[in-house]
Amino acid sequence: MIAIVDCNSFYCSCESVFRPDIWTKPIAVLSNNDGCIIARNDKAKAIGVGMAGPYFQAKPLIEEHGVAIFSSNYNLYGDMSHRVMQTIKTLLPESCVEIYSVDECFLNLAHIPIEQLQHFCTYLKDRVETWTGIKVSIGVGKTKVLSKIANRLAKKDKEASGCIMVLDNPEKEVEALQNTQVAAIWGIGGQYALKLQQLGIKTAFQLKQMSITWAKTHLGGVVGTRLLSELQGTPCIALKDPLVDKKMIATTRMFGEAVTKKVSIEEAIATYITRAAEKLRRQQSAASIIHIFVIKKENHTGGRFRHGKTLSTGTILPLATNITHELIKPAVAMVSQLFEEGGIYKKAGVILSGLVPDASIQGNLFATPTTNKNKILMQLIDNINFSQRDDVLKYAASGTTRDWKMQKNFHSPKYTTRWNELRVVS
Repeated sequence: MIAIVDCNSFYCSCESVFRPDIWTKPIAVLSNNDGCIIARNDKAKAIGVGMAGPYFQAKPLIEEHGVAIFSSNYNLYGDMSHRVMQTIKTLLPESCVEIYSVDECFLNLAHIPIEQLQHFCTYLKDRVETWTGIKVSIGVGKTKVLSKIANRLAKKDKEASGCIMVLDNPEKEVEALQNTQVAAIWGIGGQYALKLQQLGIKTAFQLKQMSITWAKTHLGGVVGTRLLSELQGTPCIALKDPLVDKKMIATTRMFGEAVTKKVSIEEAIATYITRAAEKLRRQQSAASIIHIFVIKKENHTGGRFRHGKTLSTGTILPLATNITHELIKPAVAMVSQLFEEGGIYKKAGVILSGLVPDASIQGNLFATPTTNKNKILMQLIDNINFSQRDDVLKYAASGTTRDWKMQKNFHSPKYTTRWNELRVVS
């Protein structure tokens, strides 16, 4: 049997763990730059706070009902996610856990007798919530797709299910499939859901009755046949090993306000390169290709702005490197290729690719290899910034005022990763 553990309203839960004063309140979390609503708890959903809508449109409703609003705090969310996953791993071998996203993981429970699954899930849920403060829902089925269906139904009526649903017999499985619309099946997108409905297939149970040959024709070939097989109880989507090293590293951000100056874009690119280089060094890799891009704002009827065109360029480095200043120099130089005088810019980003192990960089007869002194310098800067936080040491190319930085008007403290932001209990 396969289980999926899903944190309930994860971002909102992370914000409320250290704030007992908002445990009974509606909560919403905003996207980068405080632009759109990206997370809501059940109470916020109940009063009509929509998902992915602009914050300014929902502001009257939010103020009327006293909704607790937060800017995205990814330091907190990442650390709380790690705590949840490590807690789960105290009860299961690491090979039985696949971290699927920041708030979800699949579990292989084949070694647990079927009659004990409900008890185990209850115990697992209680441990995670006691140790981390994050509430979770658990769905269990013969396959990943069935476990996702069980989890969705467990969350749909939390009081009745206790946030746990185990499809441990055929009757429960049939009932769950009959109560699941095709649009809610994991792996069925909007276009395929519409197509299935036009063919008269409205529920997961109806879809399960189709043949593999039919799925190959109507559900996108191999992917569709796997999905149908999973619905029918045959595992086809195996648990995956965690990706240890990334094949590409990107850092992108929206600007806090419209940017019109070349120097501001150069500072942003230098800052993003610095972040990406830190990630490179953490996985002991070096990059041989740099891409940068900017996104413009464009005017249209009524004097309002819309999402504009993306301008991008890239370069291949003579020698792969993870030394920050060796990456900043060519990246900043490329800004001149993209910047257009009079343009208004809303976003920029960098992508490092062509990654190779830092210990085995291919030499170049015409390029000077990085010295050990530079590597030692990077270690010192990383250690100081990690221990002191807030970029105590930074490159001048990154700027000092950084007026282009994202807006975070409702940012909560980094309770678990900053000594000076620990929760004070009086």
